[in-house]
Amino acid sequence: MPEGSPASEEELPWERDRKRVAPRVPHLVLAWSLDEPERLGESIAVDRRLTVGRGGPLADDPAPRAVPVRFRPGEVRPCDPIDCSRIARVHLTAEPKDGGIRLRSLARAELRIDGRTETDGIAREGDVVELHNAAVFLVVSRPKTPAPFRGDPPVFSFGSADPFGIVGESEAAWALRESLAFAAGTSRHVLLFGESGAGKELAARALHGLSNRARRPLVSRSAATLPASLVDAELFGNAKNYPNAGMPERPGLLGEADGSTLFLDEIGELPESSQTHLLRVLDGGGEYTRLGESQSRASAFRLVAATNRDESALKHDVLARFTHRITVPGLANRREDVPLVLRALLARIAAENPSIASRFFERRRGVLAEAKIAPSFVVRLLRHRFSHHVRELDRLTWLAIGSAEDDYIGVTEAVDAELDDADSGGHAEITKDALEKAIAELGHRPTQLTKALGLKNRYVLHRLLKKHGLSEPRGGDG
Repeated sequence: MPEGSPASEEELPWERDRKRVAPRVPHLVLAWSLDEPERLGESIAVDRRLTVGRGGPLADDPAPRAVPVRFRPGEVRPCDPIDCSRIARVHLTAEPKDGGIRLRSLARAELRIDGRTETDGIAREGDVVELHNAAVFLVVSRPKTPAPFRGDPPVFSFGSADPFGIVGESEAAWALRESLAFAAGTSRHVLLFGESGAGKELAARALHGLSNRARRPLVSRSAATLPASLVDAELFGNAKNYPNAGMPERPGLLGEADGSTLFLDEIGELPESSQTHLLRVLDGGGEYTRLGESQSRASAFRLVAATNRDESALKHDVLARFTHRITVPGLANRREDVPLVLRALLARIAAENPSIASRFFERRRGVLAEAKIAPSFVVRLLRHRFSHHVRELDRLTWLAIGSAEDDYIGVTEAVDAELDDADSGGHAEITKDALEKAIAELGHRPTQLTKALGLKNRYVLHRLLKKHGLSEPRGGDG
């Protein structure tokens, strides 16, 4: 550049960053393995034609051998070769194709792509790839070079829960951790969005634990449990003998949270009048007045609120007090984490229930090891449309355990009826009118109703009747 000439805008950092787009590549993320369940979450980046098989490279490999990696912000760590006994030394080739992965089977074991048996097919993002009774993978898209974690990343073993109980190695899980760490380093109020069961309480505990308020206990309450007539008393507290003689003095949630964090779940359930009363205390000084008192108090608290409703449920001036607004992703936005969350749930169940542990878990050298899980259960969970996320996954896991007839966790009839995916039999399309018409014609005969409605089993009928508020069949078919 000639001396004295103005610098090009393209050389300024914000201009460079605006044009920089990190290339992405498809990954095969391990979701189930017959012999190596401890490797869940490891992935194969398919950025060129690769050979997928057991062990290290062979002289006659049709392409360079795939190397599983552990993929985290700022780090791609190569792992040991695949060592599953049911995967052939040269099992298949994988190569990028039309935004997905072209898979060619070179082994006898059946290859399925999203339930379809294939010898040469394309798996796209979100598809489930099965190597029959050997391994299950989920196709996801990831940056070729992951950006570093902004700040100090939490330290924990790959695939396990982080220090605050959040499980996940997906981009969405790590983006959440990054947002929480940034917000925790400030004193500003935080609003958490997310569907029921997505993990908003864990996120709130992480915010508190990462902050300089962690030395004080977190104060937590659901706004939905506050009686409408007592909301102000619960929040702000009351003076002694107010409103009735003999009433003890109460500090209220704001007083309890002085110097700490107040987690107010379901804040969208607060009446508008109570939301208005929060405005003054949410401003910088934290000033408020207890009921029955005239002097103001101040609480150096930080509010972390959560809601599963749209932001319109909050008054606009209350919403404006939340500097940080963080969405906690549901399982639909991080499907590759489902097997990891399932493993964490099962570990907790085993720790609390010795009889379940002895029946459904392997033991190696006398130590409790991995749960015995049928691959079909994982496949169906990966394709399930979750509405209550981790809470729903927990319920489905208990249902699978409770309805199991063998010593493994699989897709029983009861579980099948609850799963909402391409294999669920189309029962979601059956209306209440169609059900009532069938009952009018056939009576409450479960077998006949199941057959006439084209349902897979009586569990599906039970689910439909419950969904539409109709009475259950009584007795047999008569």
